[in-house]
Amino acid sequence: MRLILNIIWLVFGGFWLFLGYLAAGILMCILIVTIPFGIASFRIGFYALWPFGRSVVDKRTAGVASGIGNIIWLILGGWWLALGHIITGILQCVTIIGIPLGLANFKLIPVSLLPLGKEIVPSDSVRPELRTFGV
Repeated sequence: MRLILNIIWLVFGGFWLFLGYLAAGILMCILIVTIPFGIASFRIGFYALWPFGRSVVDKRTAGVASGIGNIIWLILGGWWLALGHIITGILQCVTIIGIPLGLANFKLIPVSLLPLGKEIVPSDSVRPELRTFGV
């Protein structure tokens, strides 16, 4: 079932979301100071490309730097990517078949806004109470 959902996701929105994350990552890597944001963008972009079967959990070792970095990320690129998820989610929810994909898009908004201090792991290895987000 995950494979089918991931293929449908890829065709009906996942690829263009991935391209948005890829563009944001390349822009962030141009400046030396924002390279960690570029790496986070690539990481979340690959997650947005093939999300079903993986979950986002809080990284236990994340500290104050992740919080400050998330604020900078939110200003520089996070809100653009979240807007992409909102638009794609609304368009997917227009059809009955697309509703699960649209809801998954809405669940990706928090991680697109604040990606630092998060880790992407297989869903099978995470207890449900520790999941921040999982599709």
